[in-house]
Amino acid sequence: MIEIKEYRGHIRNWKALCAELSVDTALNDKDREREIIVKGYEKWGRSIANHLYGMFAFALWDTEEKKLFCIRDQFGTKPFFYYVTEDNDILYGASIRDIMKGKGFKKELNRDMLQLYLTFTYVAGENTFFKGVKKLMPGHWLEFKDGSLTIERYWTPTFKPDETKSLEDFADEIHTTVQKIFTEVKTENEVAESFLSGGVDSSYVLALSDAKMCDSCGYEEERFDESRVAAKTAELLGREQAVCLITPERYFETVPYVMENMEQPLGDASAIVFAIACRATAEHTKLCYSGEGADEFFGGYNMYRNAERYGDNLKTFYVGNTNIMKEDEKKQLLKYYDPEVLPIDIAKPIYDETEGLDPLSKMSDVDIQIWLEGDIYLNVDKMSEAAGLEIRMPLTDLRVFDIASRMPSKFKVNEETNKVAFRTAAAKVLPKEIAFRKKLGFIVPIRLWLADERYNGDVVEKFNSSYAAEFFKIDEINAIFKEYIDGNSDLWRKVWTIYTFLVWYEIYFVK
Repeated sequence: MIEIKEYRGHIRNWKALCAELSVDTALNDKDREREIIVKGYEKWGRSIANHLYGMFAFALWDTEEKKLFCIRDQFGTKPFFYYVTEDNDILYGASIRDIMKGKGFKKELNRDMLQLYLTFTYVAGENTFFKGVKKLMPGHWLEFKDGSLTIERYWTPTFKPDETKSLEDFADEIHTTVQKIFTEVKTENEVAESFLSGGVDSSYVLALSDAKMCDSCGYEEERFDESRVAAKTAELLGREQAVCLITPERYFETVPYVMENMEQPLGDASAIVFAIACRATAEHTKLCYSGEGADEFFGGYNMYRNAERYGDNLKTFYVGNTNIMKEDEKKQLLKYYDPEVLPIDIAKPIYDETEGLDPLSKMSDVDIQIWLEGDIYLNVDKMSEAAGLEIRMPLTDLRVFDIASRMPSKFKVNEETNKVAFRTAAAKVLPKEIAFRKKLGFIVPIRLWLADERYNGDVVEKFNSSYAAEFFKIDEINAIFKEYIDGNSDLWRKVWTIYTFLVWYEIYFVK
């Protein structure tokens, strides 16, 4: 008998699976998916993920074989952690806090992660800030039986450019595929809203969805406020818009909430905004769409346009979408520095897998395997879960990635723009000025707010705390903060990365 011990996610191709596995379609959504997982595992065993489209992480217990089986989806949209105790038992699940409550857990800080965090601004790779707690990485399964742990990889991103197809061919394939996904992404009895920024991804998702309401974030600072641009898109598509105003007071008071519910520090300033947006959206819906995945799959970041210039030199420095501090800086700031703990070592296996591919494919693969899992998807999952909101990401799908993996880089970025084929697909349902609008990113006025003494009091306090002194040379981190306050606004990311670690550390190791 197979028992489900843990399940987080949403299976999109449930109709086809119900037919194949003889699952009653009259079951409620939750019970139907759990039945699919049990019967799917009984039929396919370890290869079950090859038959599922969607977002998932789950743990199964085989009562006959006395064996635990855990698996995480190909992209890591749902988190999953495990911890082997001194008694050789295993603790596991989607929540580190739940693992911490387990018998045999010993809470210890993994100091090496701080050194990596100061570069990445998130927890990259399989290790975590809690010693012994590891991530089950995307595209991997785990078995635990008789005290023996086995972990294997079942899926690896591969890129095989097809030069026989035109830009329009790829755009048509993107559009028809995403249209099909939207027939699966929710059931008829579910009502969903959709997050909307000023960008093409969320605009495309909204245009293809049946969401009557979209949800945007706005700021009093007009130059940062994408909600006004989003309002024009909503009006054009005939949808209502709810705008959540993000004030600096609201932003800073939310930081501890985010670090506690994230369970690990995250230096992505947009995570605070996203958390506020999730809480506001959850007041009027329990299901919302979001557009993550397209940037990494289809070449959406402006830095990707430098890929050819970087060439083979990428493997010496490119560790993903963020690279905040170099090794010399960390040596100067940290009281304990280990020269063997290097961010590039996390990316090296990916460069080995992509040997011979073009530079853009290499950059995309690093971001898909490191940045998406460690920052973007974790943020979406943890902040939506904390707010009681379910988020589904239609563009994060194996079928969408399959198109991107076959697409030559010339259809992803060119001299004029990025995400060329994807924008061409979006232009089938959006005006060209929206589909080809310049990418702004999820911008936050934190560069300004962090320098304002009305809001940064907690930053000053934490930079001078006794626990900050356990890790940092206090004079050095305060020198960075002073230089930032004195006008070098480019230093805000370094200040923020240090601060978010200290907020998290106080919650989990001081209080």
